[in-house]
Amino acid sequence: MRKIAIYGKGGIGKSTTTQNTVAGLSEMGKKIMVVGCDPKADSTRLLLGGLSQATVLDTLRNEGEDLELEDIRKTGFNGVICVESGGPEPGVGCAGRGIITSINMLEQLGAYAESEKLDYAFYDVLGDVVCGGFAMPIREGKAKEIYIVVSGEMMAMYAANNICKGIVKFAEAGGVRLGGLICNSRNVDNEKEMILAFADRLGTQMIHFVPRDNMVQRAEINRKTVIEYDTSHPQADEYRTLAKKIDSNQMHVIPKPIAIEELESLLINYGIAA
Repeated sequence: MRKIAIYGKGGIGKSTTTQNTVAGLSEMGKKIMVVGCDPKADSTRLLLGGLSQATVLDTLRNEGEDLELEDIRKTGFNGVICVESGGPEPGVGCAGRGIITSINMLEQLGAYAESEKLDYAFYDVLGDVVCGGFAMPIREGKAKEIYIVVSGEMMAMYAANNICKGIVKFAEAGGVRLGGLICNSRNVDNEKEMILAFADRLGTQMIHFVPRDNMVQRAEINRKTVIEYDTSHPQADEYRTLAKKIDSNQMHVIPKPIAIEELESLLINYGIAA
C-alpha cells in the first residue's frame, strides 16, 4: 500500500485535486482510502456526492471510544473509502490534534490491515506545515510519499518551499520523500515554465500541469468530481493523466529547499514581479 499526503497553500485546490486524482485511480481499479485532515471536513464531499460525513472527532465526542470502523468511514464514488478527521470545537484546542487522533483510531480499528486490500491511502492535509499536528503524516512516517499542489503565485511557491523544508526535517527519521509538484494552474504568466524551473531547483519534478478550466467549478457546484460529472470532458482526462503519472512514479527525493532570495529571483526572471 502506498501512503500519500497532499500538501500546499490553503486555497490552492488540494482537496479538489486529490479527489479528482483519486477518482482517476479508482477507474484504474485501485482500492483507495482518503483521509481528510482539514477541520472543515470537506476533503471527501465530491466523492460522496456532497453528503456530509460525521468526522472522527465528532463521532468520538458523541459516541465515546467504543467504535467500529464503519462508524467513521463511508464509501463514495467507485468504492473509494472516505474518512474525515474533523477538528475541535471552535476556539478550543489544536486542530492538528484531530489528525493525530484520527490516524491513531484508524490504525487501532484495522483500517490499514492487509485484509482491507488497500492500494492507496491519501491524506489531504490543511495548508502549510506550521504545527506538529498537520506535520504528523510526514513526521511519524504515516505518509511516505508527498505531492505538493502549487501554482505560479508567490505565496503558493513560498508555501511549497516551506513544505519541502518540513520534508527534509523528517526525511531521515520517517523515510518520507517528495514525489513531485502538481501545478494547479491559475493562468499566471509563464506559469508552466516557472514551475518546471522551480521543481528543478528543488531537485524534483513537476509531475503534471493541470490547466484551469471552469468545468472544475461546474462539477463542484454539482457536488461531483469532474470524472463523475462529465466523464468525456478534456479536464477529466487531465486528472486521469495525473493519476497514471502518480501510479507509475518512481522519482521520490529529499528536496533541496531554496532561499527566499532565489525564489524571488525566479519570479522576477519569469516576469511575474516585473
